[in-house]
Parts: sequence; C-alpha cells; structure tokens
Amino acid sequence: MRVVRCIPPDKVDWSYREGKFTIGDLARHIAAANRYIFAEAIQNGRSRYAGCGRHLAPGYDEIISLIETLHSESLAIFSRLSDLNGECRTPDGAPITTWKWLRAMVEHEIHHRGQIYIHLALLEVATPPLYGLTSEQVVEFSARTL
Repeated sequence: MRVVRCIPPDKVDWSYREGKFTIGDLARHIAAANRYIFAEAIQNGRSRYAGCGRHLAPGYDEIISLIETLHSESLAIFSRLSDLNGECRTPDGAPITTWKWLRAMVEHEIHHRGQIYIHLALLEVATPPLYGLTSEQVVEFSARTL
C-alpha cells in the first residue's frame, strides 16, 4: 500500500506503452489476483479472476478501496487455513501444495509491485524505500561500521 499510495491520482491510467498494464491495472491486478486466483483456489478450488480493468475501480480512490476490501477478504480466507501441507489447484487444474501456492502469491505480488516502482520512477515520482533504507543509505551505514 505504501507504493500504491504514491501513485498520482491523475496517472492511474498511465502506461509506458499502449496495450500494456497501466499503473492502476497493476494495483488492481495484485488485489484481484490475490483474492480471486490465490485465495479462491484455497477456498473453493478454482480461480474466479476476471481481469483487472477499470470496471473494477476506475479512479484512484476506488482503487484504494478495492485493494483494502479484497485484501480483507483474502485475509479472512487465509486465516481459516489449518493445513499448509494440504493441496489446492492452480487455475489450469494442476495440484500444488498450499504453502507453495501461498509462496507463489507472494512472488507474484513482488513482481507486480516492482513494476509499479518502475512505472513511478519513469514518471519521476518519489517512492518509499522497499526495506526502510535506500541503497545509498545502506552504503553509508555500512561504511561507518568498517
């Protein structure tokens, strides 16, 4: 949410190239995929993902609300998990261990969060450091300890 909140409201429909995900698409995709692909596979055994377009949330405020709502729904489903070694199915029906499916969800989110960071960098929008410090700050602190 820290990086999504950096998106300028007038740039949610911006993309680096025609036909590619916009910044808003990326934010909606993360939330919708977590809820309707990953959580739904665990809860009901199949994907209910229907895309990430503007029909889900056209503007900035609606995107924030969508993310918060779908995140809460996903957490409710995940909180009922009792066996991470159980099995669920990917959207194409392949069996996968639940903990591996959850790891795939995190990897998927990281991938698209990185795209949001790149989109914002192209727009010269300042973003928070991913782990609390910038690379330059880590170098500076590391030099002090030598």
